[in-house]
Amino acid sequence: MPYLNLPTHHLHYRIDGAGEDKPWLTFCNSLGTDLHMWDAQIADLKSDFRILRYDRRGHGKSEAPPAPYEMADLGGDVIALLDALGIDCTHFCGLSIGGLTGQWLAIHAGKRLDRIVLCATAARIGTVDSWTSRIADVTENGLSPLITSTADRWFSPEFRQVHPDAAAAVLGQFEQTSVDGYMGCCAALARADFRKQIHDIKNPVLAISGGDDPVCPPANLEALAGVTNGRHVSLPGRHIVNVESTLRFNDVLHDFLTVAALP
Repeated sequence: MPYLNLPTHHLHYRIDGAGEDKPWLTFCNSLGTDLHMWDAQIADLKSDFRILRYDRRGHGKSEAPPAPYEMADLGGDVIALLDALGIDCTHFCGLSIGGLTGQWLAIHAGKRLDRIVLCATAARIGTVDSWTSRIADVTENGLSPLITSTADRWFSPEFRQVHPDAAAAVLGQFEQTSVDGYMGCCAALARADFRKQIHDIKNPVLAISGGDDPVCPPANLEALAGVTNGRHVSLPGRHIVNVESTLRFNDVLHDFLTVAALP
């Protein structure tokens, strides 16, 4: 398995897709998942892109350096990975905290990104108090007690009934996440607030919401689409909308990344 060794941790990553003449597309997972949350996107996109996925620090097969983390740490991991792989510029698609990572990159390293897809996210997710409470709960009880409430936030009851294996696979990633890595990212979320900076983003942005997402409702994504070159699409589903609306998500993502010119 390929790893990038950094001074405080190593990052696990994976590359799929087309040859050197195709553009790069980087996926960034949500809190409590690993790079496999994007498995349903790869088959439809790998013929047109060189796809980079990685496990955020403290998730999947990546190590968890000591907490707490900042969004600059999470964004810095992406830049280090791009540098190590010789990727000057990439499309970027991130969900939830992955979308906040995309915002940080667009604000601080916008020239390293081409088109940006921000999914089920916001310029500010939750509050300092809510994330501080989450950290305290996880410190005392671990992640297992959160599985039921997480399942309800992430997937609609209808999806879990019709596609139990797909939902269980993503929730299994949550249960296996490093407690230290999870809490470190919660600390980053507690301090992340880009509401005053998102209008500095000049890259084309597609904001994708889950129409029934209780974590980041469509209004949050409409606000992100208010950047200079932004647009918003809402799809059926809750927070993990790329899994719950796979086919429509893939079509919208592909169209946005491949259209010859954007207004």
